[in-house]
Amino acid sequence: MTRQLHFNLFLHDTGHHEASWRLPDADPYANLSLAAHQHLARVAEAAKFDSVFLADSPVTWGDPGRRPSGKLEPTVLLAALAGSTSRIGLIATASTSYNEPYNLARRFASLDHLSGGRAGWNIVTTAGDAAARNFGLDDQPLHRTRYERADEFLEVATKLWDSWADDAVVADKAAGVHARRDGVVPIEHRGVHFRVDGPLNVPRSPQAYPLLVQAGSSEDGKEFAARWAEAIFTAQPTLEESQAFYADVKRRVVAAGRRPEHVLVLPGIVPVIGETEAQAQELDAELDRLIAPQYALGQLARTLGVSPDLLSLDEPLPADLPGEDEIEGAKSRRTLIVDWARRDGLTVRELIGRLGGGRGHRTFTGTALQVADTIQHYFENGAADGFNIMPAVLPSGLDAFASQVVPILQERGLFRHDYDGVTLREHYGLPRPENRLHGGLLAAV
Repeated sequence: MTRQLHFNLFLHDTGHHEASWRLPDADPYANLSLAAHQHLARVAEAAKFDSVFLADSPVTWGDPGRRPSGKLEPTVLLAALAGSTSRIGLIATASTSYNEPYNLARRFASLDHLSGGRAGWNIVTTAGDAAARNFGLDDQPLHRTRYERADEFLEVATKLWDSWADDAVVADKAAGVHARRDGVVPIEHRGVHFRVDGPLNVPRSPQAYPLLVQAGSSEDGKEFAARWAEAIFTAQPTLEESQAFYADVKRRVVAAGRRPEHVLVLPGIVPVIGETEAQAQELDAELDRLIAPQYALGQLARTLGVSPDLLSLDEPLPADLPGEDEIEGAKSRRTLIVDWARRDGLTVRELIGRLGGGRGHRTFTGTALQVADTIQHYFENGAADGFNIMPAVLPSGLDAFASQVVPILQERGLFRHDYDGVTLREHYGLPRPENRLHGGLLAAV
């Protein structure tokens, strides 16, 4: 079968441009609306997207005055969306820093059962002192410590999902046996960060366990992805940076003893689509005019680890910014932003405008044909296995992508006309994991 694109829809209230909520036809309460999310998921499913995705953080994002900042808990929302869709995958973000493996393994196994095998987990380690203070800590754990905890967290979670054999539940009414006792085993994990006996109190789910997604691009993040991830969401603003990231990740995956085609790289793209290029540019300019710089400046300063007083809107970034090794926050995002500003000679105001559209992701303004050509070029030139689609404005941006861009790619044989499978792993062309505790790798040792 010819290699084909994979599309994930990144759901984000009224759109990924931070000023999208200010447009006349935007619903500023869409972030809290089940109906709004249901509509978007159904449009994406009709267009045969692989999945929809909800970002999340255990802290209020930015200044609440800037844009809709309330976030529904993603696994709860996706459970509701499971009942109003039938095929599209459902990916939720959850932090390994501020959860425990047992509860999170149970939550995702439950979602996988409820959706018939369509669940995915976007694994994050959560940067920032504000999140730490919501959990009784004074400061965030060190960057490396967060990834060490995440690594053990995944070890525990996957053992818990393996604690039930696939055929453990027999439901033998005549014998009075619902599940074989030897098909449900404890994991008895004893590690640096966790002590967990198990077994999980949810049987093995349709996919065995949810699709594992990762979004960090730091050195620690890429090493973690090489060991665990099956799909990677990444922010790369240029083709060259996407190609370098793609090659680097695939090399690390091979070094970790895994097959490179079993780890899909999906850069984010923020399309602004018009019937003509001029129309698309007009919408993009309107959105940028609606950015409130007083809010954006504070967010940029936090990302860079400096006081807002050091940033002047009509000047370049200061020359003496803290280096990546001097901050404990989102290291890869900070580096991306600084490199972008230095390379393109941007003032702070210009940088804010670009970040307002995509927060460092690839933004593209043009016609549907131009967007399709760009996607194909990335896909065929070692930069992507597909894309994390991030419409600048919702729902209109998704409608335009689904009705105009997708048919072009289908006609070129680059994207499916219909789903070939049922589970999220089948959409992504990935194998179902073996059970390591029942007949798999660990059981054979």
